[in-house]
Amino acid sequence: MGNWFYKEPPPPVVLVPPLFEFPPLAARTRMLESSYNMLFGKLALKCLFEDYFEESRHFSTIIMLKPIDDPHVDLMATLSGPLDHKPDERIAGNAVFRWQNDLDDPHTFMDLFVSNSDPVLQMRSCANFPRYGVAAIGILPLLLKKRATAEDYGVMGLRYGSERLSAGITVMPFAIKDQLPRSAWLVSKLGRLTFGVQYEPQYGIRDEMKYKNMLNWSCAVGYGVGSGSPLCPSFNFGLELAKSSQFIASFYQHAVVQRRVKNPFEESEVVGITNYIDFGFELQTRMDDTKISNSIPDSTFQLAASWQANKNFLLKGKLGPLSSSVALAVKSWWKPSFTFSISATRDRVSGTTDYGFGLRVENLREASYQRADPNYVMLTPNKEHLAEGTVWKIGNRPMLESDVNAGNFDRLPKELRPQGRIL
Repeated sequence: MGNWFYKEPPPPVVLVPPLFEFPPLAARTRMLESSYNMLFGKLALKCLFEDYFEESRHFSTIIMLKPIDDPHVDLMATLSGPLDHKPDERIAGNAVFRWQNDLDDPHTFMDLFVSNSDPVLQMRSCANFPRYGVAAIGILPLLLKKRATAEDYGVMGLRYGSERLSAGITVMPFAIKDQLPRSAWLVSKLGRLTFGVQYEPQYGIRDEMKYKNMLNWSCAVGYGVGSGSPLCPSFNFGLELAKSSQFIASFYQHAVVQRRVKNPFEESEVVGITNYIDFGFELQTRMDDTKISNSIPDSTFQLAASWQANKNFLLKGKLGPLSSSVALAVKSWWKPSFTFSISATRDRVSGTTDYGFGLRVENLREASYQRADPNYVMLTPNKEHLAEGTVWKIGNRPMLESDVNAGNFDRLPKELRPQGRIL
């Protein structure tokens, strides 16, 4: 009789919130970019150093929406400008209408970009054939106020991508012969090491063989650990010689930690929550004797860190030789979601502190709180663990294990999976 009234308590769970910005919006159009410009931790560092750090005394608004009846299309509109009226500045506005062939694969798409500045109207597209690893890309400015260069008449390209190799070339069909190609790259991955080289003919006289000019070449090597999913810690270290004149050393680490939950509004079976901590550092040093400007130092650095406490709050800080910034973002996961951010920048030269504000409205990424399956959470095995399952004790730091470490992300929502298996 007693067993009829006895109800087994629910198993303990850990809250796993989605990242504020995952996958990054820049990843949606990464097929149009050189893999050299996206690897070596560059995309992660760009998001860490720029997202939610608004320009001083400026505001920005981003609206990203898609219709319920047709999720293959979406619209992203941005509006930014100064907080106070300035005669030499105006409010900048643009919008991107995008069509995507596969909801889970952003590599085949077409979008139309409209703006109140150049280009006024531009079309970009990519046709990806994953069976062969080949993709064709095209960028066509339809309306411009002035067509000054061959690039203003359009860019076409072809790329190949696999898990270990990426190669591509872009050309300007209306360019004269000695300006081809516009860019070319080759990136290869061997284990945890990634090597890459890129050619961009920007320097040299018109009749010169520009591939002989070392300023048109860049090379990089990187060491990386991690799968690319926010549920898996990652580590990236890169060295780059850009344009054969600038040495860049960068470091980025994404840490996944879990802490105890002491929230009276949560259910009793919720014992912990996953936090995301990111840290990045970048050092740039010029290798030539050319003095570009008195205001541009020969060597500079920047470092930044961010902490996402839960699905609603994100705190970031950035430090540089001339200024330091801090940003706070608050997100509500409604449909659509709203994100409000405020940033403060301290200028060490003038001794002033200015503020910037941002607002984002989005329903493109629909991730929500996930109650992690017990298989995803594991403590160091002990007798209590074997007898009672997941047990929390002060001083223990459980980490995500099981299928996540094995590389099986099929059971996770697509927002928490790696961005893709194309290098």
